[in-house]
Amino acid sequence: MSFLVVKRAKSFKIDLSDIASDKSISHRCAIFSLLSDGASVIRNYLMAEDTLATLEIVKKLGAKVEFFDDFIKITPPIKINEPPAILDCGNSGTAIRLFMGFLASKEGFFVLFGDEYLCRRPMKRISKPLKSIGALIDGREDANFAPISIRGVKNLEGFEYESKIASAQVKSAMILAALNASKASSYTEPHLSRDHSERMLKAMGASILSENNSIKIEPLKKPLDPLDIRIPSDPSSAFFFAVAAAIVENSTIRIKNLSLNPTRIEAYKVLRKMGANIEFIEKENKYEPIGDIVVKNAPLSCVEVNENIAWLIDELPALSIAMAYAKGKSVVKNAKELRVKESDRIKSVVRNLKACGIKADEFEDGYFIEGSKMSEAVVDSFGDHRVAMSFAVAGLKCGIKIEDVECIKTSFPNFIDILSKIAEVNIGD
Repeated sequence: MSFLVVKRAKSFKIDLSDIASDKSISHRCAIFSLLSDGASVIRNYLMAEDTLATLEIVKKLGAKVEFFDDFIKITPPIKINEPPAILDCGNSGTAIRLFMGFLASKEGFFVLFGDEYLCRRPMKRISKPLKSIGALIDGREDANFAPISIRGVKNLEGFEYESKIASAQVKSAMILAALNASKASSYTEPHLSRDHSERMLKAMGASILSENNSIKIEPLKKPLDPLDIRIPSDPSSAFFFAVAAAIVENSTIRIKNLSLNPTRIEAYKVLRKMGANIEFIEKENKYEPIGDIVVKNAPLSCVEVNENIAWLIDELPALSIAMAYAKGKSVVKNAKELRVKESDRIKSVVRNLKACGIKADEFEDGYFIEGSKMSEAVVDSFGDHRVAMSFAVAGLKCGIKIEDVECIKTSFPNFIDILSKIAEVNIGD
C-alpha cells in the first residue's frame, strides 16, 4: 500500500465503536505486566505492528503470552531472561524508551533496535538521565540513536531529576528505573505530561505520590498486582474523525469508549475553542476515565496553541487541518518536540499544506496557518502515520492523494476501513 486517494465527502452522521485501542496504554500494559508475579488479563489490546512487536519483546524477556477470543494473558517470568537476539521495537518511540528504563535495572545484556525511522529519533533524553544514576547504556553518538545496548544494573541510585522537557516517555522510563532504585526518587517536569504510567502503576500497587508536575517514587518492596484491564479506544486516533466531523458541513460523529483522561483530550478542547460543538460523556473510571465524545460541525475560527503542548503533541498534525479551514490565522508555539517525532512534523505539515494551496510557514518551535480553502493535491507522508492520516482527513473536503502510506498500519490498522464509511477511498501500489 504505497498511496491512498481520498475523494470529497458528503455530510455524514455516524457512531464509531471500532476506533483502534489506545496505543500508549497497550504498550504500557505489556511492559508493566512484567512488574507483577501473577498473570495479567488485558482486553482490547491493540493488534497493530508496533504493539505486537512489544508483545514479542515481552516474550523474549521470558513472559508467556496467550491469546484468547476476547483478551490476552501475560504471565511474567520469575526472572527476566537475557535474550540471545536483539529486541525489535518497530516504529515505536514509546516501546524503546520505556524498555530502556525498565531494562536498565535488570541483570543481563539487552539490545534495543527499530526501523529506519525509529533509529533516527533521539534517545539521549532517556540514556543521559539513566546513565547519571548508574545505568550502563551505549549506542550510536553516545547513546543518542539506536541500536541501544543496555547492561542491566541490579540496583540503580535513587535520584532527584528535573527534566527540561515535558515528556511522558522520559517520565515513564525514569519511573520504571526508580521502582528498582536503592532509595526513593523524585521526578519533576516543566509541565505535566500525559500521566498514564502514574495512574496504572498506582492502581497496581506502586507507591507514587503525584503533585502537579512532580512525582515521588518509592522502590518496590514486592511485585505489583497483575493488571485486569479493558483498554479504552485511543482519543488520539479518534481525533482524526473528530476533525472530519468538524470540517465537513452538517456532519456529526459519536465516538464511543474513549479514554477521557484530561491529559489526552486537550486537542478536543482546542477544537471546541475553535467553534466545533463537542460533548464529553463519562461512563466509568477505574484505571482511566472512559466515555463517549460527540462532535458536530460548526464554523471554525483561528486559534493560538501555546500551552499544554505535551497533552496534544500527537494531535497537532490533525489539528492543523482544522486550522487550514478556520477563519483567520492560527499559530502553534512551544512545540519544538514536533521536530523529533516519526518525521519533522513542523516541516512535514507546512510543506503539505503549501502543496494544498494554504498559506503557512514554520518557525523553530511551531508554525502559522492562514485558513482558506484547500486545493486537491498530491502530498507525502514522510513515513509518518499521523501526517498520512491527517491529510487523508483533509481529502474529505478537497480530494487528495497521499504517497507512502504503509506507515498507517503501524498504529491504526483499520483507519482506512473507517474512512471508507465517510468517503470513497482507493489504495494502491
